[in-house]
Amino acid sequence: MSIKPHSTWRISLQLLLSLLILCAGLWAGVALYYQLPLTMPWLAGGLLFWAAVVCFVLVRLWRNSLWHAVLIYLALHAVLLLWWNSLTPSNNHQWEDDVAQMTSGRIEGDQVTLFNVRNFDWHSETEYTPRWETRHYDLSKLTSVDMLTSHWGMDAIAHVLVSFGFDDGQFVTFSVEIRKKKGQQFSEIAGFFKHYELSILATDERDAIGVRPNVRGEDTFLYRIDMPADIRKKLFLSYIEQANQLIEEPRFYNTVTANCTTLVFGMMQHISGGLPLDARLLLTGYLPSYVQELDGLTDGFDLAHLRSAGRITERSKQAGNSSNYSEIIRQGVPGW
Repeated sequence: MSIKPHSTWRISLQLLLSLLILCAGLWAGVALYYQLPLTMPWLAGGLLFWAAVVCFVLVRLWRNSLWHAVLIYLALHAVLLLWWNSLTPSNNHQWEDDVAQMTSGRIEGDQVTLFNVRNFDWHSETEYTPRWETRHYDLSKLTSVDMLTSHWGMDAIAHVLVSFGFDDGQFVTFSVEIRKKKGQQFSEIAGFFKHYELSILATDERDAIGVRPNVRGEDTFLYRIDMPADIRKKLFLSYIEQANQLIEEPRFYNTVTANCTTLVFGMMQHISGGLPLDARLLLTGYLPSYVQELDGLTDGFDLAHLRSAGRITERSKQAGNSSNYSEIIRQGVPGW
């Protein structure tokens, strides 16, 4: 017995719509999981109810009520999207200690004052001496920019930091961070669902850089960036502009669109333009090869040598909290 073309078309359409509803329903379920202001067991009950609604729609879709089922789901999803779009970021939460303050800056000609520069002494992940400082910088003495990538697992994934050096011996590191509320843990999946606010922190190098290899056991690499003086200055000012703006207009962190790399890429695109999009902007562990292809790393060395000479993991451990930490970690780095 042959299957009528009309039946084949209908089955294909039902399969396609079922897949779309399942994907949309799964997204909605995860969004509800991260955003419903409920605790267990009420949260579990809410998620089970949503799963039952999706199942009800799918059953109707396959029982000769195809368009009726689609309209039901579209109406429900529209309500959910209205709720989703009503969620707004805020700076008014109980934050974890390391992101309790927000860096801001005041610019007066070449003189810059940074407020809430983090300078913690890290004894372990949970034991530290907190310090938030006010520091002053002279942009006419800005001489260097370094990019650091810090890996905690896969080669493809790394946290990216940018550090600025001045000829008076000062260094300041900027780190784009998730702003975790008390008790929150980091999750890449949660980062897609408005779970964290975004923060830009200025820190002492012994803090944001040192904590990664010395306390968290990460493998950290430093690369000197070949950047014209005017672009260097504009990038520094752009960090301050973005940090000040986050105080006035909070933003959600996003694992793809607003993270430690894409935010800096946006700054550089605004400053100089013409930067190509590339998968390595997301696979941040491979970012140095992207920067090298743009002639952004020290000339005269291949990437393997720059990576080997720039591996500061052991030097950082040896330096500890030394007053010349910045000089020690740069020993042997090309361009230093």
